[in-house]
Amino acid sequence: MPDSRILLTLAVIFAVTYALRLAPFVALATVRESAVVDYLARTMPLGVMAILVVYTLSEVEVTAWPHGLPEVAGVAVTAGLHLWRRNALLSIVGGTAAYLGMLALM
Repeated sequence: MPDSRILLTLAVIFAVTYALRLAPFVALATVRESAVVDYLARTMPLGVMAILVVYTLSEVEVTAWPHGLPEVAGVAVTAGLHLWRRNALLSIVGGTAAYLGMLALM
């Protein structure tokens, strides 16, 4: 393959990658003041967390040992830490640690 073709291929790859990374910022600039975007920014985090909790707990076997105790402990610690500190990173790390700690003890 000639060098010019390689350089042209790389230029196209660069242009497409740059355009794809720039597109969300351009799109956001046009709808930044939208009421819909404001509503979604306020409600999506809670909705996503609710879906994740339901998905996580949907496969828990409550009829066999350990009866979902590690999962419930993880959810409880996550919720408690978030209500206490309002820090998502702390809540996620703390809940994961509680879940894994309970699994290690079981």
